[in-house]
Amino acid sequence: MQDTNPNLYGMRPPLATQLADLDLIVGIDHIAIAVENLDEAIRWYSKDLGFLLVERRATKGEHSSMVSAVMETGPTMVVLLQGTCPESQISRFLAKFGSGVHHIAFAVADLDEAILRATEAGNMADTPIIGNEGIRQIFLQRDPVTGVRVELIERRGGSFTDQNVEHLFRALEEKDLY
Repeated sequence: MQDTNPNLYGMRPPLATQLADLDLIVGIDHIAIAVENLDEAIRWYSKDLGFLLVERRATKGEHSSMVSAVMETGPTMVVLLQGTCPESQISRFLAKFGSGVHHIAFAVADLDEAILRATEAGNMADTPIIGNEGIRQIFLQRDPVTGVRVELIERRGGSFTDQNVEHLFRALEEKDLY
């Protein structure tokens, strides 16, 4: 049983509790994992865990870049991320936090309402809303202790494209965030 007593969290319950209580979170869209070696990670997720490689992507920013791989098994999606140079957001994340969860993307029914509730709960956005046909997404500020960032994503039949991934990457790069 989940304890949502606001006294345990200060003045408000945590973000996921607020969004779930309003039926805004409809699931986990994906989990992004920062890795040192993308090819080795793909092999492990494929061979040992049974994930299928859906796509590989190279994303370039103004000053750095990353490579990524979308892995799926059933309804579960994991996105593996590797920086391509020491200045890359992913390389900087790895240097500070090590390999592991880079961000969790919550699928939401209404992105605008989810952003409003997140802001009310003290979770500020680090990017503007990035949209493409059938998909809108935003990154919230990274937790300084765990290193995990929350992404809110609303899908209306759309999927990731090079364009929206690059826009998110560049939005973080512009603020020197990782």
